[in-house]
Amino acid sequence: MCPNRLQGAAESASSPAAGARAKTLAFALRQAVASAGGLGGLVHLWDPGTARLTLDTVDGIAAGAARAWAELREEQDVPPARALRRGVLVRVDGDCLGTGATGTVAVPLVGTAGPIGTLSVLLAGPGGPDHVQLSFLHAVAAWTAERLERSAGRPPRREPGPGHERPVRAVELTAALAEAVTVQDVVRAVAEHVLSPFGADGLIVSIYEDGRLTRVGEVGYPLDYLKRFEGSLNVIAGMPVTDVLRTRRPQFLESPAQIYARYPAVTDKIMMGTSPKMAWAFLPLVASGRAVGVSILFYNKPRVFSEEDRTLLTALSALVGQALERARLYDLEHALAQELQSALLPQTLPRLPAAVAAARYLPAGRGEQVGGDWFDVIPLSADRIAMVIGDVMGHGIAEAATMGRLRTAVRTLADLDMGPDELLGHLNDLVSELGEDFYATCLYAVYDPVGRFCSYSLAGHPPPVFVYPDGTVHSPVLSPDPPLGAATPPFAAHELPVPDGSLVVLCTDGLIESAVQDAEQGLSRLLRVLSEAAVGPARFSDADQEEDVRGIEELCDTVVTALLPDRGQTTDDAALLIAHTRAMPADDVASFGLPDDPRAAGQAREIVRDQLSHWGLDDLSMTTELLVSELVGNVIRHGKGPMRLRLLRSRILTCEVYDGSLSTPRIRHATYTDEGGRGLQLVAALSRRRGARYLRDAKCIWTEQDIPNGTAERVGTAS
Repeated sequence: MCPNRLQGAAESASSPAAGARAKTLAFALRQAVASAGGLGGLVHLWDPGTARLTLDTVDGIAAGAARAWAELREEQDVPPARALRRGVLVRVDGDCLGTGATGTVAVPLVGTAGPIGTLSVLLAGPGGPDHVQLSFLHAVAAWTAERLERSAGRPPRREPGPGHERPVRAVELTAALAEAVTVQDVVRAVAEHVLSPFGADGLIVSIYEDGRLTRVGEVGYPLDYLKRFEGSLNVIAGMPVTDVLRTRRPQFLESPAQIYARYPAVTDKIMMGTSPKMAWAFLPLVASGRAVGVSILFYNKPRVFSEEDRTLLTALSALVGQALERARLYDLEHALAQELQSALLPQTLPRLPAAVAAARYLPAGRGEQVGGDWFDVIPLSADRIAMVIGDVMGHGIAEAATMGRLRTAVRTLADLDMGPDELLGHLNDLVSELGEDFYATCLYAVYDPVGRFCSYSLAGHPPPVFVYPDGTVHSPVLSPDPPLGAATPPFAAHELPVPDGSLVVLCTDGLIESAVQDAEQGLSRLLRVLSEAAVGPARFSDADQEEDVRGIEELCDTVVTALLPDRGQTTDDAALLIAHTRAMPADDVASFGLPDDPRAAGQAREIVRDQLSHWGLDDLSMTTELLVSELVGNVIRHGKGPMRLRLLRSRILTCEVYDGSLSTPRIRHATYTDEGGRGLQLVAALSRRRGARYLRDAKCIWTEQDIPNGTAERVGTAS
């Protein structure tokens, strides 16, 4: 049950002061109940005019049960009134409100001018809070009282003059720790809010796990001294940290003589001959009833710790322990999620005859877990390439895993050689099956180096950007379909001419959209950066692929630096993919029409023989003739005209046979007595890869063969 304000509160809940007070009390009550492992809690505010405690905020207690303490007189013999009267923490056993509690702990809220109210926790089990939990309740009460005074407009306490320690504000540390996400955030919060108030000169925070201490942060300690303690240290008997971890009680050592007296066996291990520090406070960091680490304050001079110092440091260490455990779990989850995402994204992008590409994935700089942005470059038949970029909405491990599923699905669907609009239709079905809370944007584009065009479809995603060889930058103005999971197919199909040597630029919204600019402004900025940075073809090389890749990598860095100058402040991840396209030379493409009759197979074999001889690929002639003969014969028996043969030469030799039938040829298992049915088995055995793709009114059956190394080098030089 969430904390709530009861009717009868003194101020109107609609006023700004009341709103601030309500947030303070709700936060404090949640912290107090959680730290003590309680069933619930209550906050009463004191009205000196009526001499009454009025119930203001409740957490985890039914309204009917809480109503018994709705208004209390100062002299009543109940925990909140007794705590107010005595000005100290009060513990009472038994179920005071009929909630099943085993007892009640009440602590007074005391301001600079006197009592403000009380904070009470109903206990859930036997034994009650230990000394660490009780210290934490004191800290929460001090923080709450100070915040209530601020919201009431009372002047802050005066800061001390030079040479005096700043007073401790458990106000401030609690709030800072509540906002801390990572372990380093916790270390910074402790350094900022604990060192100066206690006059400490240094701080080390270590995590305790599997019998070992691992230093996770430090302030104000010489690096050469810390290097002696690099890595994880075994916790051995007779050391201060061992006693602190075992007893969960702090150790205050006020001088070297004191540490010599208490720990003679390990003095050399601690001091290492000469220590730059002269006093220490070893503080246990406890969470969920167990020690999760140790925080050590250091002093350059001997230091006497007063009773107030010891009480406050003990209380503050409880706050730090809970924050550290939460942050440690976050760091572990975040690291696992990053490893998962890194494994799911492509480690390298293929270098293909039709394009080379470079990409950047940029995780959010702060405030979020890993995201679901992804990219990929997929080789298709006929030297075409698919370029895909997408963004699963949300952040976290589930989104990263969904990203991996979608990337795998795209690769599987791309292998079926379907068009971008059809592929997104299938992908939309997959996302819809994940549940109502899953959505993703996606752009899928296919570049054809023979036709020199790019076909693409997008689902709720920023449009592609094209940079032409003359430096012109173009982004089509489109009305994108809704995101995957919210769309109703069919998706719109788009097609655009792409001159040889153009750049295709794809990105997610994290690159162009932020708190300071909308997507349209960000896209305009991207176009401007590309126009300035990618002028003309001179920046990239068609002859040297390594140099070409370096140019694209540099352009990626230029774009990222310009659009995300302060990456540490970004709240969304971003992905960028840039591909430099290369059209297939006309001399590497040979296309021929074939008659729709049995003579076609013989003509096809003759065409192949002549064309491969012209290309210097005579070694492949016999195999290619067999492949073409089987493909053409299959069309004659099962397909329909018109029929066409196309040969493509690059790093591989592609053989394509087109016909007007949309039926798909399939390999079948022929028996010994069958006279046919082995043609496609032969095709599969002779080719490195084979498949089919469908056009608007025809289909294409294709095969690929490796070109021998020596021949491939000559072909690459000629091309």
